[in-house]
Amino acid sequence: MSSEHIVVIGAGIVGASSAIWLRRAGYDVTLLDKGTPGMGASYGNGGILASCSVVPVTGPGLLKKSPAYLADPNFPLFLRWGYLPKLVPWLIKYMSHANEDDTRKISQGLTTIVGDSLEQHQALTTGTKAAKWVQESDYSFAYPDRNAFEADAFAWKLRHEAGFEPTFIEGNAVQEAEPILGPKTKLLAVLKNHGFILNPGSYVGDLVELLEQMGGTFIQAEVKDFELGGGRVSAVDTSVGRIHCDKAVISSGVWSKPLMQKLGLNVPLEAERGYHIMFKEPNLKPNNPMMLTAGKFVATAMDQGVRCAGVVEFGGLSETPSKAPLKLLRRKAQEMFPKLTYASDEEWLGYRPAPSDSLPLIGELRETGVFTAFGHHHIGLTGGPKTGRLVADIISGNHTNNDIRPFEPMRFAAGK
Repeated sequence: MSSEHIVVIGAGIVGASSAIWLRRAGYDVTLLDKGTPGMGASYGNGGILASCSVVPVTGPGLLKKSPAYLADPNFPLFLRWGYLPKLVPWLIKYMSHANEDDTRKISQGLTTIVGDSLEQHQALTTGTKAAKWVQESDYSFAYPDRNAFEADAFAWKLRHEAGFEPTFIEGNAVQEAEPILGPKTKLLAVLKNHGFILNPGSYVGDLVELLEQMGGTFIQAEVKDFELGGGRVSAVDTSVGRIHCDKAVISSGVWSKPLMQKLGLNVPLEAERGYHIMFKEPNLKPNNPMMLTAGKFVATAMDQGVRCAGVVEFGGLSETPSKAPLKLLRRKAQEMFPKLTYASDEEWLGYRPAPSDSLPLIGELRETGVFTAFGHHHIGLTGGPKTGRLVADIISGNHTNNDIRPFEPMRFAAGK
């Protein structure tokens, strides 16, 4: 067992996974979060262990298409226009990657993090009470018809290069396979070896309990600053006092940016506002999680009902939900699932951490003893356990066959 004490900041799926793998490696671990574990972005995701999520939003042609998307009330891309002046510097960097070469590089990086998601979640949880939340399944992409599928050829080429090949269900067989779907869906592209989480919030909560059972510590506290002596971290200052440590891991999602600024690095990271609606006590549920391509949202059967999650909105960290994204999500769900009835519903707004190049930051900041594990955009739940394992390997000095160079946190340093 190591005598080193490591503080992990942020108790979402990435932070909880990092803390558990570090504890398994023999470190003394303290996990911090200003809120309840798992109740941030880790709570409100689509719940899918989407190993095939290797296609970034910034695909080729996005720059030309974006004005039309923003003007189209039926397209799930929204912008709070009053936030635009603050968004512009990040947006310019973000859109600079909307080309084929960068998209391929980003896709290859994402494959490292998410390509074996189900296996990584199982490795994290097997033999623990958290394992009950991890479900194996197929993952279906629902299309209006074969032409709509073929229009997505570039995305499917990237998935093919990552090792994912679909099988197809067409015509009336679609509704036989998924009775929740209405007649507008005539093709399912089905991928094997995926999974989903029955209740993401409870899942992360159980992971934090697991950490405590293993001898780790969870403290509800907000991190204010870092104490560095001789260029290396020696403590973190929190709302409950100073906590001494030998190393620290920043895994606080969108809240990581101000912490990085305290360490002299301005990361081009924005909050992408994500929404979901949970339809409770439904008469029908999807047999497998699915991406509804006509509405650009996912639907997953969870213990509380059917969760429909999606919609991209840029508008900062305002806690006030916008009406239009939720209205669109609700309308699209009704279109895709015309037979769906339910007792009640619950709306949610959260913040995805979106780096300008769509790749997470994983690694050490200079030689400070501060490590990063954040910036997962749409793949936080999917890639959390793999990220935690990579961070633990880096800190332990274990060699990995994974190419982690794309995630180098210092890539955003001035002059790079």
